[in-house]
Amino acid sequence: MQPATGKWYDRRDSVFIEFCVEDSKDVKVNFENSKLSFSCLGGVDNVKYLNEVDLFDAVDPHVSKHKRTDRSVLCCLRKAEAGKSWPRVTKDKAKLNWLSVDFNNWKDWEDDSDEEASSFDRFSDMMNNMGGGEDDLPDVDGAEDEESADSDDEKMPDLE
Repeated sequence: MQPATGKWYDRRDSVFIEFCVEDSKDVKVNFENSKLSFSCLGGVDNVKYLNEVDLFDAVDPHVSKHKRTDRSVLCCLRKAEAGKSWPRVTKDKAKLNWLSVDFNNWKDWEDDSDEEASSFDRFSDMMNNMGGGEDDLPDVDGAEDEESADSDDEKMPDLE
């Protein structure tokens, strides 16, 4: 048996762990208050996978669930205490070589506020408020009308 590769990310009320096993069969997921066990057969060679994780904090095993797809098994662990950030999945600070952060789904929800504008909206507002109208442009000495020709505006010869 070997551990399946996994990715995880944190949300306000849940922690998600995705076990990346293609064509999984006989999937068994056991949720306990502070532990997750995952096992299955996967791939064309029916490799046996087994992962056990002592969790950082308590979860609600009755509400936690998993979903199998052809490419992976996604586990949704419902936090016993919603709103509490998990800096890691494991109880110990030891790095598990089979587990990594899922940066595609990661979100720093602790800093978010529903009332506060998103960073993009604040940036857009700032850009719209910069400068002013055309009347506010300073006069540039020596600037000519648009009708005057620049020295590099001469007609180019045809290509042969």
